[in-house]
Amino acid sequence: MGHALDRGDLIDLLEEAAVARRAVAVELKSNGRFVDHVRDVVTDGGEEWAIFAAHEPVAVRHIHRCGRAEPWEPTYAGKIS
Repeated sequence: MGHALDRGDLIDLLEEAAVARRAVAVELKSNGRFVDHVRDVVTDGGEEWAIFAAHEPVAVRHIHRCGRAEPWEPTYAGKIS
């Protein structure tokens, strides 16, 4: 699981996951946990919402921690020889 993030960092992480179509591991402040793909991050009524593929939308303020579901693996893809 990732580190506790401030709101701006959390929104950036969720938006990046949506663009990259990457799954994230989410821990809610209510102690719920799940892994899902982020579809979008939207603002509605002055509040940011994370829209997930298989879960109900979650208000960003209810997310305690969030991080990559799969560990980052370094790659040489794209490097010029």
